[in-house]
Amino acid sequence: MAKKRSAGKPLTGRVALVAGATRGAGRGIARALGEAGATVYCTGRSVKGKPSPYGRSETIEETAAMIKAAGGTAIALRVDHTNEKEVRALFRRIMRAHKRIDIVVDSVAGEDPLMGLYGSLWQADLNKADVIFRQGLTSRIITAKHAALAMIPAKRGLIIEVTENDMMGGGGNPMAQAVKMAQKVLPLFWGAELASHGVAVMAITPGFLRSESMLEHFGVTEDNWRDAGKKDPNFLQSESPLFVGRAVAALAADPKVQVRTGTLVSSWELGRDYGLTDYDGRRPDWGRHKIDFSVLPAEWIDLFRTATDLELEWLTTLAKRTRRFKAKIPS
Repeated sequence: MAKKRSAGKPLTGRVALVAGATRGAGRGIARALGEAGATVYCTGRSVKGKPSPYGRSETIEETAAMIKAAGGTAIALRVDHTNEKEVRALFRRIMRAHKRIDIVVDSVAGEDPLMGLYGSLWQADLNKADVIFRQGLTSRIITAKHAALAMIPAKRGLIIEVTENDMMGGGGNPMAQAVKMAQKVLPLFWGAELASHGVAVMAITPGFLRSESMLEHFGVTEDNWRDAGKKDPNFLQSESPLFVGRAVAALAADPKVQVRTGTLVSSWELGRDYGLTDYDGRRPDWGRHKIDFSVLPAEWIDLFRTATDLELEWLTTLAKRTRRFKAKIPS
């Protein structure tokens, strides 16, 4: 018998998988899904005594412990999502234990140091290109494939790809640009393929995220994060990872989530739509924030201006072509 859901725990009885739940947005999403009542599988490569190549201290066990400490249910499993054999075994394990999987969120490689390197096309170091694509893109396809296989028979489910930025752009080098673009566009194609199967797919971006690495970058903690506003006033409009997590939980609880399939959504827009707040009662809204560009180099601002002009022209042309093609499709 399915567990009865309460207004405060709308995901009671649901089973969720968060790939890349070790830190950042992935950890916040796992916590929020647990907060909403879901049983949450937290996967990633970083476990106690065996960190990922990133060399950071956070582990998936810590994420699961946070969920349990808040009264939720969580299982931490070490999985390399670039390895299809391991991913296949993960889904089989979940299906054997629960006979269902309702929500799959992929945040793998969200803060991969290799994608954080900045440089123009002609400056790109391609020695690690294959590693970046395998970790940031191929792993996403592997996980989404097995999520779809598990969800199609039930004719329901939600797959979410966590990405960066609510426009086409994202990433500071050619490899990162390709990965971030694919994370936004693939849900459009997958949403079309899975629509008739009742499975919704979308991409989501947080705003200015107060991840563990970002707090370290500014030399602050979650307790005194506002002090970083002295270095970058934009940081005062930042959000904790729990905020984007609550946005994902709200999507998962929405019976009309299918209308959003194929789209790129943002934490701040969903915050408005669903009336969400961060853990401190604030409602961060990066979309309405007037960005202080004075903290950025002048050449970056010139690049943003040129890039947005080209993107608008590109999207306008593409929309016209798409409408023309749609008109040719038999009704």
